[in-house]
Amino acid sequence: MKVLILGATGFVGNGLARHLTAQGHHVTGLARTAEAAEALAAQGITPLLGDLTTSRAAAAAADTVIYAAQPDPRTEEEVVAGILDALAGSGKTFVFTSGTGVLMQRTAGAWSEDCFAEDDPFTVEPLAAGRLAVENLVRAANTAGLRTIVVRPGLIWGPGDHGHVSMIYRAAARTGAACYVGEGLNTYSHVHLDDVTRLFTLAMANGTGGALYHAVAGEVPNRWIAEAVARDLGCPTRSLTPDEAATVWGEFDALLLGASSRSRAPRSRQELGWTPRHTDMLTMIGEPRLRQGV
Repeated sequence: MKVLILGATGFVGNGLARHLTAQGHHVTGLARTAEAAEALAAQGITPLLGDLTTSRAAAAAADTVIYAAQPDPRTEEEVVAGILDALAGSGKTFVFTSGTGVLMQRTAGAWSEDCFAEDDPFTVEPLAAGRLAVENLVRAANTAGLRTIVVRPGLIWGPGDHGHVSMIYRAAARTGAACYVGEGLNTYSHVHLDDVTRLFTLAMANGTGGALYHAVAGEVPNRWIAEAVARDLGCPTRSLTPDEAATVWGEFDALLLGASSRSRAPRSRQELGWTPRHTDMLTMIGEPRLRQGV
């Protein structure tokens, strides 16, 4: 199968590109620079030098297009709408990578009992309203002549990630303590990159047009992460107010570390037979890459 991946140089997109290439698919990845193109070629991925605004023509040459880029919301909507228009009536597949940030609740470190399956109603986080609009655009574009699918992973972890575990290691480097926000009982449902790539493969092969599939394998409250980091480094833990957290991580990352985003994946499990193989994000604790600079 000919697969075009937009965002092939990013954490998720590159994982997908390498996984699909290993399965024998012909994968083309969009690269914005010559250096990025060389890196893709070294991985056996065919580079396409350009940017998202030039991807519409390239999409027509692929059997499946996977969108795994993360531009600003306005650019994302324009690019996705253009690709959907270009693929209409082609019989091809378009898979959009979203994220459970659309489900995020600003709890300031408190636990939330809310946990959402694929099509449960929810109130969208205002910062992610544009992403939800694109999700809806993609799902509505499913027709007899185009199969569209949305994959919505939780917090993705794995080699090279920059998620909550690495963020708490960075806080320890800056403050001398493994930090969390408030009570630290908030949690982002998580999933390993390898399990995300397997879900994409299943969705491409057998996914229902117009469907939304969650990818989630477990949960760890942020205070538990901080306590594990503290044990690894031999440092104390520390609770931060939201304002203090902003001085440690920056305003946006502090928002993420103080929020809750809990999800379930019954449709992925029941309809696609997807079962995650990596369920414990704390297995990353102690990795040399995380301890560097601490």
